[in-house]
Formats: sequence, structure tokens, C-alpha cells
Amino acid sequence: MTFELTHVALIGIIYLLSLFGIAWITERGWIPESVTSHPITYILSLGIFASAWVFYGVIDLAFSYGYGALAYFLGTGALFLFAPVALAPLAELARRHQVHTLADLLVFRYHSHGVGALTTLGMLCGMLPLMALQIQAIADTMHILTVSSNPSLPLEGTGLTFKDVMALCYCVILAAFTILFGSNREQHRGLITAMAFESLIKVCALCAVGLVAVYGIFGGMEGLDNWLAEHPENLALLHTPIRDGSAHTLLLVFVATAVTMPHIFQMGLAETPLMRNSHIVTWAFPLFLLLMALPVFPILWAGFELAVPLPAQYFTLGVPILFESPSLTVLAFIGGLSAATGAMIVITLALATMVMNHWLLPSVSLRARHDIYRQLLWLRRILIAAIFFGGYLFYWILDSRYSLTNLALMAFIETLQFLPCTFAITFWARGNRRGVIAGLSVGTLIWAFGLLIPALTGINALDLPLFAEPIPVGNDYWSQVALLSLGANTLIFIGVSLITRQTDDEQYNADQCAADEISHPVRQALDVNSAADFKTRLARPLGKVTASREVEIALNELGLAMSERRPYALRRLRDQIEGNLSSLMGIHVASEIMDKYIPFQEAETRDGVDINLIESRLAQTRDHLTGMAAELNNLRLYHRKTLEELPMAVCSLGLDREILMWNHAMSRLTNTPGEDVIGSYLEDIAEPWCSLLVDFCNSSEAHYYRREIDLNSRPHWVSLHKAAIEGTINAGVYDQVILLEDVTETQLLEQELVHSERLASVGRLAAGVAHEIGNPITGIACLAQNLRYESENPEILETAEQILSQTDRVSRIVQSLMSFSHTGSNRKSDFHAVVLRNCANEAISLLSLQKDRNQVLFINDIASNAIVAGDTQRMIQVFINLLSNARDASPEQGRVMLASEEDEYSITFSITDEGPGIPPEHIEQIFEPFFTTKDPGEGTGLGLAMVYSIVDDHGGFLEIISPADTVHSRGAKFIIKLPRYLDALE
Repeated sequence: MTFELTHVALIGIIYLLSLFGIAWITERGWIPESVTSHPITYILSLGIFASAWVFYGVIDLAFSYGYGALAYFLGTGALFLFAPVALAPLAELARRHQVHTLADLLVFRYHSHGVGALTTLGMLCGMLPLMALQIQAIADTMHILTVSSNPSLPLEGTGLTFKDVMALCYCVILAAFTILFGSNREQHRGLITAMAFESLIKVCALCAVGLVAVYGIFGGMEGLDNWLAEHPENLALLHTPIRDGSAHTLLLVFVATAVTMPHIFQMGLAETPLMRNSHIVTWAFPLFLLLMALPVFPILWAGFELAVPLPAQYFTLGVPILFESPSLTVLAFIGGLSAATGAMIVITLALATMVMNHWLLPSVSLRARHDIYRQLLWLRRILIAAIFFGGYLFYWILDSRYSLTNLALMAFIETLQFLPCTFAITFWARGNRRGVIAGLSVGTLIWAFGLLIPALTGINALDLPLFAEPIPVGNDYWSQVALLSLGANTLIFIGVSLITRQTDDEQYNADQCAADEISHPVRQALDVNSAADFKTRLARPLGKVTASREVEIALNELGLAMSERRPYALRRLRDQIEGNLSSLMGIHVASEIMDKYIPFQEAETRDGVDINLIESRLAQTRDHLTGMAAELNNLRLYHRKTLEELPMAVCSLGLDREILMWNHAMSRLTNTPGEDVIGSYLEDIAEPWCSLLVDFCNSSEAHYYRREIDLNSRPHWVSLHKAAIEGTINAGVYDQVILLEDVTETQLLEQELVHSERLASVGRLAAGVAHEIGNPITGIACLAQNLRYESENPEILETAEQILSQTDRVSRIVQSLMSFSHTGSNRKSDFHAVVLRNCANEAISLLSLQKDRNQVLFINDIASNAIVAGDTQRMIQVFINLLSNARDASPEQGRVMLASEEDEYSITFSITDEGPGIPPEHIEQIFEPFFTTKDPGEGTGLGLAMVYSIVDDHGGFLEIISPADTVHSRGAKFIIKLPRYLDALE
């Protein structure tokens, strides 16, 4: 069965265009986000792990190593089975620091540009054989379908130029796709969806070929069992390679590929949120691998049964051909094309990012005055094209001399060298950059001399001076090379790390990456004061336009404003900008820019725990905590809630006076929400709290008692207490916790008690004075009366009358003072008839003695028969308080009017003034004790509270109308309704 070249090319182009189309419509938002963000899409996108080697080469691996071929699926599946432990920490670091490649992550962990450059070199050398594998698989399969009706494959010589042209065209098309949908800065949602689609195609194609092998060739599972029973040598072939130990090496190699392969890291850890889907990944991706593994051995045995005249690596295509099924053959070809395409695109994208970030950008200065984004875009596009050309060149040099298995093992063993330093990122904080560089260098050199150089040159032995005999090398010794290189790499990495010292920055980054990193974040100080300063600082390396855009992007992502000045918010902004720049130009260049232009201050750096950062990270990971960690977090939340809901105002401060905690009571007392001040310096809060708290912090005293402050033009009194909290990072570092107690009501009550005692003393003194005055007045009155009888002189008689009139007035005043000095009765059984008009007149007489107050005209129109049951002295107190307030509120020479009404059951009287009235917001408060609108010292705020209490004791109620005069919007009217005298006593 032969296909025309144009047909095969058309099929390939249509499929590649379909990938283009899926990516394009995804980028345009035509595919719902519920599909593109679904966990199944993510799981399928990880299927790029199954490249053309899995689709074709694993069959050859099964032929050569029997059941050892399952190590490829078991190793990777086991790693993803423990994804929450093995991969989730790396995914979280990649997300937090905007890391897109393993090289960036290693640079961050070991704080070394040399590590990034060496990693890039090793990855580039290791991936060239894997890229050549994909190209060779596509070129060979197109050759099989188009050259001859006999499905045989001349691996060398014949048709080589034709294959080269087809391979070159394939690389050009893929380079165009990668440049269009993979070179931009944003997360490649279209690329992810396209890779998920290609994974679906290849797993369907492989399973379809497997089903045909079982049911079409062997007639079902029973027929397959019978065939194996008739050909026991095939079962023996599967077991024999396991006994020589090579399967164990394969398992080790394939475990490492799941995390160190650049395209797996790119798609699995950088492009998609593994943390969010880790519980699904643990079973879904191993299930995907199981589907890929099930058809392997049936296809191998079907190839034996059909005697496919092809190497075992192409049985997946040869079985459909000899089965004479054009549709299945086309599906198998598309499946292989899909597998190769996905891997090629993502490998190239990852390598281009690494080369740009760790080779070009550190050595080439971008022109800040021009559009940096455009410069980076074109630089990445050029690198993508160059890497595709490099992969094609490597394929052309090898000239199809090696099988897909040999090329795959060559690539996998080099990426195996990154396993020790990657493992140490989260699980061994002692590892350092010197150990990484030394170990990687030795391991890569062993791999290069053992596999890469022999593949390029064709040599099979190395004649070294230190050895008596030549050392055999080449693909036949891949197991020995793998174990020797990894062993030497690991031993040197551990040894050098143990005998050399980490730098402070390296130790800090190691703590950041450790599994218990959540307990280590420290609070550092910046030398910028606002978000606007970031634009000014970054304008020099990035240019004004780029700096402005990066700062605004970071602010939008954090939900902050340009006016932001809080230190905690500025630290978050710096981290966000650095992360965004890391995704743009690599973590090394981004760190250099931020450290140079927006550095942390040397003084007081790393002086305490960043409580706010711990809180935010615990909030993000709360749903993932289990066991003891979850219980400790619940205990933390309980104590945190206790502090927040404590009725006492509490705040805590760092050594640099950064506000770390501000509970609800503190927010109510200061009228400042906690979210507005947490993370800011104490000096930045509003007055009068700033001066009060700063002075208290500077003081050596642990307590301030009843410090007076002014709030809303009213005096308040606050007591302050503080304690030192020893830091958890460095000995001798102390934070502070401050407790504020509002004692305003207590202070006012004490003042009122003192005032009441003073008034009582004055009352007792007035009563005594009045009693003593009575005797002289009586004597004066007697003398004046005698004058009336001893003289008939009209002038003397007039004088006597005047003296009697004045002494009578003095007597009434003295009697009023003595009466008011009595407290009155609170018992209803002691109530008697009270004439309201007389009480009002008595109150007016007393108030008229205060000549220093406003002089107003009291108009008493209360009816003389308005009689209620009550206590006369307490009712006089009601009139004195109400008339005093009315007089104070009225203008000079104003009028205060008293009126009354009556019905069958009650007496209602009112007092109306001509003042400005009572504001609506104060009407509900004026009867509260100590509330007053008068100036300090002018009123106590107890008068109306006393009126309310007396009226309530008399069974009445009180109403306020303000303004009383709606035409002129002035005056206040107090209306009191009391039971009539007879009714009250029934």
C-alpha cells in the first residue's frame, strides 16, 4: 500500500493547520474558558511527554528490553503519583517567582548565573538528540508511506536527500507555528489547548492500532493467549533483559525525565497551575500513561505475527500497512506526527527561553529607549528558528545511523544529570552552587565522552593515558555511562557542597525553596517611599514607557493604587515586578535589575518575620493542609480571631515600627480600618494617634495612664500599655505589642462625681448661709415695721416700705434655695399635687439670679389648674434644666415660652426657645449621660439625662421637635406629657 507524496504532505499540512487553528481560536477566546482551563485539558497537555519516541520507539525498547520498557511509564507515573510531594513544591516556586524553565529555577535556588549558563548548555546538548529523534521519525514514516509499495526502510544512503527535504519542510512549518503561538510573553493558552488536542489524537491513534492488533490480527484476547502459548520465545524475550539489571537503570532514567526534561517542566510546572490540580494529576496522568502503555506489547507481537519488514520501532505504522487499512494507516501516521510535533514545539520554546535568559540577555544590553518588548519578541523568534535549524543539523549529521531508542537514551541520560541539583531545591538546603557546577560539569563530560562524541564521530573506544586499555564507549554501553555519570555527579555535588560554604544570599534562597519555607520569610526594608518611585528607578534600565507599563501591570495584579506607600505593599509590588520581569527576560537579569535599582536597605534588613506574608501564604495553602499542619493552622486562626475580636484595642509593631496587626477594636477606636494601615509605618497614621503612639514607643515606660487627646473637637482619655516580643529569626530582635484602653467614660464619670460632690457641698453651704441670713433679715424687717409706727414722715414711711419689700424678696430667694437643696422623693406613694405653673415660676426665679448668662424673657403661659401628681422639688429640677438649656440656646433678649394643654387623663406642657435648634444626628444622643454639644467646661451632659429619668419616674414621656419654627428653621420644643393628679393616684 503506497501513498502519493502529495497526499501524505497534504495530510500532514492539514493536521498542522488544524493545530494552528485550535491555537488561534483559543487565543481569540472562541473556545470557552471552561474548556481551556479544565483539568482534563491540563492533563492532556502533559501528554507532550509522550513524544514520537513513545509512539514508535517504545516498541523498539520493548523488543530490546522486554518488560523493562514499562519503566518509562512506571517511572513517570510514580513521580506524578506523588505529585503533591515531589512536584507541587516546584510548581509553587515556579508560580510564585514567575519561573518558566528549570534553568531559571536553579538560578534562583543557587543564586548563580553560572548555574543557569551551564544548565542551558547541558539542556541544549541533551535535547538535540531528542529533536533529531522527532525529525527522523517523521522523515522515516513519510519515506515508508511514499517510496515503495513494500514497507521497508533503508535507514542510510538511498532516499536520504528526499528525506532531508521533507524533514526540512517539517521543521520550517513547526518553527512558524512556535513563533506565532509560543514567542509572546503571555501564558500560552492557545499552545496548551493545541498540545492537549495533539495528545488526544496520539493516544487515540495508538490505542486504535493496539485494538486492531488484538482483535484484528489475533482475533481477541483468547487468540492472543493461544499465539503466545504457541510462541513461548516471545514471552522469554520479555523476561530475559530484566535479569541483566538494565531495567533498573531504565527506571532511574525515566523517573528523572518527568521533572528535568525542559518541555515537561515548561508544560507541567510553568504553563499550568499544578498546585490547583495536584489531586487530579496524581491519578489522571498515570491513567493517561497506562492508556499509552497498554498497546505496546500487542503491537510488538502483531509485528512479529505479520512479519513486518521494518525495524521494531516502526511496527506502529507497519502493522496498519500490512493489515491493509488505509484509514488506520493514516491515523497512525497522524498520531506519530502529532507526538513529534508537540514535543518539538515545546522543547524549542523552552530551549529558546533558556538561551535568551542565560546566554544572550546577560551579555547583550537592550536599548532602553526603544520598545523592549519588541526587541525581546524578535530575539526569541530568532532563537526559535535557530534551535529548529540546530535540531535539523544534528539530525543531518547523524544521517539516521541510530535508532530512536539510542537517540532517546542519549537525551534522557543527559537530563538525568540535573536530578541531584533539582532534588536539592526543596529537600536539601545544604547544596550550593559550587557543588552544582562541579557535579554537572563532571556528569556532562562523562556523558559527552561516553555517548555524544561517539555518536557524532563513530568511535567506539577512548584511549586515555591513565588506562592501560581503551575504554569502550557508545550506545551499547549506555547503562554504564548513565550510572557512572550520575554517580560521579551526585558524589561530587554532595562532597563539594559539604566542604564549601554557602553565601548569605544562597542560604536565604535555600530557605525560600525549602519544604518548610512558610516559616522562614523575613521582613526587609526598601529605600523607596511610594509606588511612583518604582517608575522613576526602573526608567533607566527599561526606559520610561516599559517601566511605567510594568509598574502598572504589577499594581493591577495586586489591586494596589499608584499612591500606595505602605512598606508591606511596596515589598509585594517589588516581588511582583521582579516576577513579571523574570517571565519576560529571565530570573537572573530581573534580579540584577531589581537589586541594582530597587535594592533592599542594608541596615535593619531581615530583622523580623514578615507576618503579613505568612498570613497570605497560609491563606492560599489552607485547603491543602492536612494532619498536624491543619490542626496547628486552626489553632493559629483561633488565637488570631481572639486577638481580632478582643474588646481592647491592640496593635503590634515590628522593630522598624511597621504595623503588623491592628484589631477591630483598634479600628473602631481610631476610626481607621486595619486594611488601610497594616503594613505601613507607625509614623504614617493620622493624628492624634501618630504622636501619641510614637511618643509611647520611644518612651522607656511600659504604661501611660489617662493621656488626653482631642477627637472630633472633644476630649478623650486613653491608657496605653506595651510589651516586647522576642523575634524568632535573630536573637535580641524585639517587636512590640501595644494595648490601648479608652477610659473616657470613666474619666468623665469621675469628673462628674467630683462636680456633683462640689454641687452638693455648695447646696449644703447655701442652705447654711440661707439659714444664717434669715435672722438678720428678720431683724431688718422688724426694724422697718417699727419705722412705720414711730414716724409719720412720708419719706421715712416710703423708705420703710421699700425695706420691707426688699427683705421679703430676700426671704423668698432664701426659701427657694433651701427648698432646692432638698433632694425630693423617689417613692410614688409620696407623690402629691404639684402645680406646674408654680414650679415653673420657682425655676424662673432661681435662673434670674444668674446675671452672667443670657438675659431672656420667660413667658409662663402654663395654666394655673395644670396639676400633676409628683414631687415638687424634682419637677422644679426638670424646669430648671430645660429652661437653662433654652436660655443658653436663645439669643440675647430672646423669648422662652412655656405653654400647657390638658385632656381628660393627662397634662401636657412645652418649653420652646428661639435658638438654632438641635441637629438631627444629635436628637437620638442628647438623653445619653455625658453627651453635650456645649464647649468643654460649659456643660456636663447629665441635665437632660436627669430630666428623662424624672419624667419616666413620674409615668410620663418626653418628645422633641426641632426645628420648632419650620418657617425660619429655628428653635427647639420640648414636650412633656404627665398624668393628671387624680388619675395618677387611682
